[in-house]
Order: sequence, then C-alpha cells, then structure tokens
Amino acid sequence: MRRYLQSHPWVTDGLVAGFYLLMLVLGLVLYAIPEVEAPLPPLEAILPLGVIGVGAVLLRRVRPWIAFGTMCVLFLISAFVNSPLESIGVLLTVYALGVYRSSRAAWLAFAIGSVVGMITGLVEVLFESESNLTPILSGPVLWLNLSIPWIVLMLIATLLGTNVGGRKRYVAALLDRAAQLARERDQQAEIASAQERERIAREMHDVIAHSLSVMIALAEGAAATPDRDRSKEAMVAVAETGRRTLGEVRRLLAAVRTPGSTDARTPQPRAEDLPTLVAEFARAGLPVTLEVTGESGTDPALELTVYRIVQESLTNVLRHGADVTEVTVRIEWTQDVVSVLVEDDGRAAVLVDGGRGLLGMRERAALYDGTAEAGPRERRGWRVRVVLHRKEKS
Repeated sequence: MRRYLQSHPWVTDGLVAGFYLLMLVLGLVLYAIPEVEAPLPPLEAILPLGVIGVGAVLLRRVRPWIAFGTMCVLFLISAFVNSPLESIGVLLTVYALGVYRSSRAAWLAFAIGSVVGMITGLVEVLFESESNLTPILSGPVLWLNLSIPWIVLMLIATLLGTNVGGRKRYVAALLDRAAQLARERDQQAEIASAQERERIAREMHDVIAHSLSVMIALAEGAAATPDRDRSKEAMVAVAETGRRTLGEVRRLLAAVRTPGSTDARTPQPRAEDLPTLVAEFARAGLPVTLEVTGESGTDPALELTVYRIVQESLTNVLRHGADVTEVTVRIEWTQDVVSVLVEDDGRAAVLVDGGRGLLGMRERAALYDGTAEAGPRERRGWRVRVVLHRKEKS
C-alpha cells in the first residue's frame, strides 16, 4: 500500500482532501439533527469556507505555500463564524511544507501559523459573551487556553513534516548520488573504451605497416633477382612475415572481442626480440645495425614501447628512404631513462609530421613522461630520437 501511494501521489492527496471533505459533511449533518442545541456556524459561511478549504488541501503537494496561505486566511475568518474545521487544514498544509519543501519552510510556516492562531484566539476572546468571569480575568486565561494547545499542535505537525520530509530528501539525495555514480561509471567506461580503441589502432598500425613494408620489399627483391634460390628464400620470408602478422592481428582482435579469453594469444614483443626484428629488416634489404647498452629491466610495457618505436622507425626508413647505405639503431638502458636513436643516411627521407606513426611515437613517449623527436639530419638522412623515463617499482 505504501509503495502504491508513493507511485500515485494524487491518490494520497485525494484521500487527504476526502478526509477534510468528510469532516465538512459531518458538520453539515449536525444541521439535520434537531436535538443538537450547541451553537453552529452559519450555513451560508461554512459551505464556502469548506469548499475553498477542500481545494487548498487538494493542492497542498504542488502549491504548498498557496495552500498554507489560503488556510491561514480561512482560519482567521473562521474565528468570526465559530467554524473549527479550518484549523485542521492549517495543520495539514504545515505538514505538507515540511515534506514537499524544506525544514526551513516548515519552521517559517510554524511561526506564521502560531501567530495566526493567537490572533484567532484573541478574536474569539473578544467575541466571547457567555463567560461568568470578569473580562479582565477571563480574557487572558481564555486566550492562553486557546493559544497554547494550538502552538503544541502546530509544533507536532511541523516536527512530523520535517521528519518525513528530511527522510524523503535524504533518500532522494542517495538515489541522485547513485545515478550520478552510474553516469560517471558509464563515462569512465566510454573513456577507457576509447583509449583501448586508440591503443589497438596504434598497435594495428605498427604491426600492419611494418609487416607490409617488409613483405613488399622482399617481394620486389624476389621479382628483381634472377637467382631462383634467393627468390625462393625471399618468398619464404614473405610467407613467414605474413603468417606472424596474421597471428598478431588475430591476437589484437581476440582481445577486443573476448577480453577474458586467453586462447590463440602470443606473448607481446620484448627487448630480447629486437635482434630478431633488426634481422628481419636486414633480410628485407635494409642495412641496419643494432647497438644496445645496459639492462632492459623487468617492465614488459616499457620493453614493448621501445620495440614498437624501433619497429616504426625502421618501417619509415624502409618505406620512405632512398639510397640508404647505413641504418643505426642505438638503445641505451639506464637506471632512470631509456634513449632510442635511429639514424639513416638515405636521400629524401621525407616523413609527414602529422602521420599516424610519428603521432603514435609521441603518444607512447608521453605515457612515460618522455619526448619524441623526428627530423632530417644536418647533411643527409633522417633521425628519430626518443627518451623515456622508467617507472619501475622498487
């Protein structure tokens, strides 16, 4: 029943207005009982006051201040016609202010309603004519007897309203916080997904661009040489490169499709695979030498970054360099930084500065608070220099 009333607020408002209307009907029934000798309010006054009061109570949720002000005015008027019903409407609207507005609004209404109640009591004292006491003695006593119970009832209604309203606002704040956390979680997931897509795109570029460059160079060499044995060796190398590239692409795609799966995965390249990489480029016809100093350490991510930087640099030389007679790869591992230097002496080794390969180098370097520089050498050739800061935990 509670959940139903919470999900259908107009039903609750209708029930409260119906209760107020029932009290009005009971008051009208008294006119039909001849035996009732108590003084009754005029019928032409109680009907308009009751109808307006029912409307005000019905709107206490959506317009609580208007409902409260209306009931206060009706309460003052009721003092002149001796109608007690409007006091109930004041209590209901004060409660509504505590529930649907704020505790501050409820206490402000408590102060206003208390003053209105005391004024109403004063009016009733002035119109009191049946007291046997002297006016000096009966007036203050009667006024206190009317005002103090009214203030107590107002206090009870205010406390109930602020208690229920405070709990309601607290639950709403918790729900809002939970919704905000859910939105932040979804945003973080989208950011992580975008970063993962960028990482995979970078890996795919490095793998495919490198492998295709090597395969093209080997195929061109095989087509140009008249030696069948050397041509056969070159084509075998093409097949090996294509097969390895296919395996790496499958591994990347498997990581995207099934993040929890470990099937058909191969280890990521590390520093110990650099000689194999250089030998592959040398077999493709690139005169490259490798010089390594220092120990690589135990950071697989850093080793993969160095491997991809060397791979991308040699791929660019193979694709864009002309008349290359010497390519040097120097890697220096120190305790704090790792420096990678790739130089060639080719002619017209032009690279697009905004290309994805150089952009990927800079992104990889930024992950290690490093720098990546690429540009022509003073006389001839191209130079790539990358400095990475090591982040190994002690």
